[in-house]
Amino acid sequence: MTNAKKEDIDVKSFYGEDCILNSDEFKKKHNISDKGLTPEKAQENLKNFGLNQVKQAKPKKWYNYFFSSLFSPFNSILLGISFILIYTDIILPENPSPANIIVILLLIIVSTLLEFVEEFRSNNAAEKLKELVETTSTVIRNGKEIKIPLKEVTVGDTVVLSAGDMIPADIRVIESKDLYVGQSSITGESDAVKKSTDTELKSIDDIESITDLDTICFMGTNVISGSAKAVVIKTGDNTYFGKVAHTLTQGKPKTSFQKGIENISKLLIRFMMVLIPLVFIFNYQKHDTVLAFTFAVAIAITITPLLLPVILSSCLSKGAVRMSKKKTIVKKLDSIQNFGAMNILCTDKTGTLTEDNIVLEKYLDVYGNEDLRVLKHSFLNAYFQTGLKGNIDEAVIARAEKNNLDNLKNEYKKVDEIPFDFSRRRLSVVVEKDGEKILITKGAVEEILNICTTIDYNNEILPITKEIKENVKKITNDLNEDGLRVVAVCQKKNINNITSFDVKDETQMSLIGFIGFLDPPKESAKVAVEKLNKAGIRVIVLTGDNAAVTKCICKKVNINTKKIVTGAQIDKLADVGVLRLLKKSNVFVKLSPIQKARIVRLLKEAGNVVGYMGDGINDAPSLTNSDVGVSVDTAVDIAKETADIILLEKDLNVLLEGVTERKTYFCKPYEIYKNGC
Repeated sequence: MTNAKKEDIDVKSFYGEDCILNSDEFKKKHNISDKGLTPEKAQENLKNFGLNQVKQAKPKKWYNYFFSSLFSPFNSILLGISFILIYTDIILPENPSPANIIVILLLIIVSTLLEFVEEFRSNNAAEKLKELVETTSTVIRNGKEIKIPLKEVTVGDTVVLSAGDMIPADIRVIESKDLYVGQSSITGESDAVKKSTDTELKSIDDIESITDLDTICFMGTNVISGSAKAVVIKTGDNTYFGKVAHTLTQGKPKTSFQKGIENISKLLIRFMMVLIPLVFIFNYQKHDTVLAFTFAVAIAITITPLLLPVILSSCLSKGAVRMSKKKTIVKKLDSIQNFGAMNILCTDKTGTLTEDNIVLEKYLDVYGNEDLRVLKHSFLNAYFQTGLKGNIDEAVIARAEKNNLDNLKNEYKKVDEIPFDFSRRRLSVVVEKDGEKILITKGAVEEILNICTTIDYNNEILPITKEIKENVKKITNDLNEDGLRVVAVCQKKNINNITSFDVKDETQMSLIGFIGFLDPPKESAKVAVEKLNKAGIRVIVLTGDNAAVTKCICKKVNINTKKIVTGAQIDKLADVGVLRLLKKSNVFVKLSPIQKARIVRLLKEAGNVVGYMGDGINDAPSLTNSDVGVSVDTAVDIAKETADIILLEKDLNVLLEGVTERKTYFCKPYEIYKNGC
């Protein structure tokens, strides 16, 4: 990504006043209601400010496709030849003969119309397919939270944000809880940036660049963790993204398909540049200048593949429509070739190899005995957290309701929350009952052990000893080997004096126990993996889960688990060392989003066509790095926006059908040119 040029926008005048005002002053200035806009006001604002679309991102008009077809590389050559023929065939001769010019212009017109019609039709088809998986945003209208398409978000809307959401427009935060935003697409910053309700800047003069705006979020960025409410202040072309879109390098690098087409074009043009002068020189010795040049031009016309773009766009568009019938939605036509040429598929474990129907099987104390207190604390944590509720939270709530614990939500009141993030790998909520506050945290076992100094066993607080830690790890490992994913739960009391909680309060906690989840492998996964291997596609599992659970699942679906590599091992190795591991290993565990993206990048650089299948916030870097990013229609917004292809069902068999469909109807660029489709 490249940073936008500072001189493109006067950040102070554009955002300064809204940034500096505190939230109450901002709401008063802009007459913001807690109930949001009324439908009538929203329609009025849409009419006044237009749809929330950036010019460069809007669907092209018909004339864009027409001129693109008219001035394609090959047509440009023929147009150049036509201008030369005007001089040689009409101006120079005593008896002008426009026949050659007419023929060439006719070929240009036919070629342009054919390509234009097919390209326009195919892109219309792609746009209709994209509408099936349109990204939405949650806004408050008339006091109710509703989901609307991003393009319908308008100035004055109150937007509700949580982890995984795309920022739909330029917005001013009015309520937030540990809100961290990824804005690398705008500023190039790799780290998530904290956004607050009220600024820490003393005056508008302290604003030097866009990175100083700590109460403003920008269109095109995404929520990494936390939650917030924010008011839309600018939409569409008026946003920072819209103003500097020309300075931003967005999206993926060119695919191998695009490079192949470009290479063929360059090769043919070079061939003509060499051949035409030679033909002219040889014929000039025997014929007059006009005849020799005319013959050379005829050679140029003969070797120009006028219909190559038509064949390509026709194949791609028809293939996209056929693939849609196989529950495979193609967002970017150029990705189809890579989809079929893919020889490595990197995928997460959950939902792809497993049923993605997690069930809470066990709730155990620190010694491995069933304990309802553990389920109770887990329920309070899952129910009151407001971030991106995952399958684990839903499984906890479902099991608690089954055990008649759902009445706890009426007994306790939520006080505060410390949202989940991928570095801490844990989530905390603060609840209160009868005037006593309790901080309840759940997360990865290792992370929870790191913040616990005591255990809570039968309501007795005991210090954590080395023996207890070893026993905890043994219980966890035994559960993992049975295929259960384990999450630890801890709590902290005597915190009534704290009014605002953050990460630093997650210390000196008491471990209560564990909850174990079972997500069995799909019956179809084993067959799908075998078929993918037969189709020449190697399946590599990249997961943040631990080795024991992953090994258990992978064995059941027939993925080689002899060599399992962890994220910690990868961090210690240079790229060459990681590539050696990639030749021997198909399973990589305990990976961070950056480590996943690194593996995908290295596989690409080694000459592979790499597909990546993911649906979470942490999958966005890998989806971007891959040759073809595959997601599902139930994925978080950032994953759907980044992906090239969307599956309407999270199943390897659906992906396999899409790949097979593509392989049936497409061939590589050089094969198209050499043999035809």
